[in-house]
Amino acid sequence: MQRGKAVDRDADLAIEAAANGLEESLALADSIIYTIAQKHSASLWTQVAHYSQKVGVQYVAKPKA
Repeated sequence: MQRGKAVDRDADLAIEAAANGLEESLALADSIIYTIAQKHSASLWTQVAHYSQKVGVQYVAKPKA
């Protein structure tokens, strides 16, 4: 958490995220997360499968119970 960065959500980010969401077939919340990661050249680590083929995403499958 101490290495994290707070990012303001503004109209420009919302518009860019909406465009990314349409292009990448992501829901709005998912497109905001993805867009912020892209804008900051950050790796997005996730266990959410629909991100698995996206650029800049490090996908780790959930272990089976």
